[in-house]
Amino acid sequence: MAHAQRHGTQAIERAVLVLRELAARGSIGWRLSDLAASCGLDRTTTHRVLACLVRKRMAGQRASDRRYIPGPLLFELGLSLPAMSAFQSACSLPLTRAARRTRAVSLLCLRSGAELVCAARAGEIEIKALTIDVGTRRPLLFSVGGVAILTGLPKAEARAIVADNVRQMARFGNARIRTLQRVLRLAENRGYASSQNEIVPGVSAFGVPIYDAQGVAFASISVVGPSSTFSPARTHDVVATLEREADAISREAERRLGGAD
Repeated sequence: MAHAQRHGTQAIERAVLVLRELAARGSIGWRLSDLAASCGLDRTTTHRVLACLVRKRMAGQRASDRRYIPGPLLFELGLSLPAMSAFQSACSLPLTRAARRTRAVSLLCLRSGAELVCAARAGEIEIKALTIDVGTRRPLLFSVGGVAILTGLPKAEARAIVADNVRQMARFGNARIRTLQRVLRLAENRGYASSQNEIVPGVSAFGVPIYDAQGVAFASISVVGPSSTFSPARTHDVVATLEREADAISREAERRLGGAD
């Protein structure tokens, strides 16, 4: 009986893992071999999980390139959380104000365990190097928005997440990881996260945490734009803008979600 229970739990865990990876790339999709490697599963197991998810409409396989993508049932299940949809919509105005004032793209990212998920985006400028869109998932240490969230977590919890993220990002090499850890250290000292050409050449980003009623970060607001847009003289105004809109979003979370966790 115990073996059967473990087997059933393992199957669920694998399905959830595959779904998270599918969601991380959204419409870009995955080839079977790449998805299996990212999940740390063999191709046969991954294909078996995907076949079940496709049957249940939680995943799909695009006819044009045979890549696997999220399925329509995920959207349908999300409809049972109207408060989250209302909160997402209410964040549109603060994000738009931040994007206009800073002349950049603004992002709302929610914490999801040791990762973030982009919940909303505003701004008209085009940034080819910006690969985060609504639904994108990243390890928290991997972006300025995630680093901002880390600065607003209890220190022991943040350290554990960073260690987990570093293991996840080993394939990117030590130099990249050291850069991200340096961005985090500076953010802890400054009270806001920033990267000026450090994470992506030619691109600058600033982010601040958004706190729940208990004073713990559950999200972040950040802006991203060409480095030429963000002169050092603008830093104070950019950060002040983000902090103001972070407060507005925090109030929306309290009103619509009863606080966030």
